[in-house]
Amino acid sequence: MEGSIIFSLSLLLFFTLAQGQTNTNPNPKCGSSFHQADKGSTLQVLHVNSPCSPLRHNAPQSWVDTVLQMQSKDQARLDLFASLVAGRSFVPIASGRQVIQTPTYIVRAKIGTPPQTLLVAVDNSNDVAWFPCSGCVGCSSTVFATDKSTTFKNVSCGAAQCSQVPNPTCGGSSCGFNLTYGGSSIAANLSQDTLTLSTDALPSYTFGCVQKATGSSAPPQGLLGLGRGPLSFLSQTQSYYQSTFSYCLPSYKSPNFSGTLRLGPNGQPKRIKTTQLLRNPRRSSFYYVNLVGVKVGRRIVDIPPSALAFNPSTGAGTIIDSGTVFTRLVEPVYTAVRNEFRRRMGRNTTVTSLGGFDTCYTVPITIPTITLMFAGMNVTLPQDNFLIRSSSSSTTCLAMAASPADPVNSVLNVIANWQQQNHRFLFDILNSKLGVARETCS
Repeated sequence: MEGSIIFSLSLLLFFTLAQGQTNTNPNPKCGSSFHQADKGSTLQVLHVNSPCSPLRHNAPQSWVDTVLQMQSKDQARLDLFASLVAGRSFVPIASGRQVIQTPTYIVRAKIGTPPQTLLVAVDNSNDVAWFPCSGCVGCSSTVFATDKSTTFKNVSCGAAQCSQVPNPTCGGSSCGFNLTYGGSSIAANLSQDTLTLSTDALPSYTFGCVQKATGSSAPPQGLLGLGRGPLSFLSQTQSYYQSTFSYCLPSYKSPNFSGTLRLGPNGQPKRIKTTQLLRNPRRSSFYYVNLVGVKVGRRIVDIPPSALAFNPSTGAGTIIDSGTVFTRLVEPVYTAVRNEFRRRMGRNTTVTSLGGFDTCYTVPITIPTITLMFAGMNVTLPQDNFLIRSSSSSTTCLAMAASPADPVNSVLNVIANWQQQNHRFLFDILNSKLGVARETCS
């Protein structure tokens, strides 16, 4: 299937993502400001295009234009996955294309002493944090002024962290690296400083300090990686948060479009369904789970077991990803789910398409439930988690698609953020568990 399948809801919440521009007129209905909402080890999470996001672009588009313009954005995310497997990327958010072109969730982070605030993307399939630094060529106007921090320092070439970057270079005694992806590239120094999230100050945090960004897709204010690699947030803060975090992503219909990121075991739900987290050394950042089936209505869809099987050698299996918008299922799985969904609509119902969505209807329909069946738990999705409805027409589409045909992604099922909304996803790495519980996140 060519491209991907992104379009907006009735309020046209998806606009062209910010290119480093700040919305200076926040929505007065947002209540308390973004930076005042963080408490303890819980941070407010905003979608980058939320009405309350300081990075929201202000230019609205027509619904159809939004559909067409957003079609390719999940594809950039899937291209990133392919580059990670091929070993061509270290800070996986390096090109910035994924951050800008894929709808992302942002949190408020502070870096340095005294702390400087940046709004950074949260991504559970990427590892290292990085920020655009003072003097950066090609970065946005919002940068981390390293000369104003009394605790900033560069990582030396002899440090263990330097061996974990691709093609490290040494300018003097400091560790540097270069990254390329698509039409963008980034040059960065490996650095350390105090990272503050809400009220938690984390000294000597290792991150990429971006010095140069070329191409049209440089990210605005950086990224916080919640993956599983050696330089990830979880690895660096294990003594603080015991390798545990959860997030609740709000409904795209939420007026404020904001949820929460909760760090550490405290305050996590006690009664929660769980499934085993699987680890793939070739894709060490990803959160693999064992998806064993899909139910449409009361019927378990007939899916070849091989299409769902976890295989570390090929990368096959299922991951939970916060950066991809719409779930992608490998072709045999998607075809089986789609056909059963269509069958439930009836033979006399006309199926239409819109952009990358191939199962749309323009008449009222009776919607079956869709249940994702994992080893040890079932997650039945609310309709808003698997349908997209337009208020500008009567169109309703199944918000899933087949994985692209490239060698890497054709074997990978991606459970994406549209399907995760209004659920709390708990990642307990020490116990290798993923928990899922219904929660109103807004």
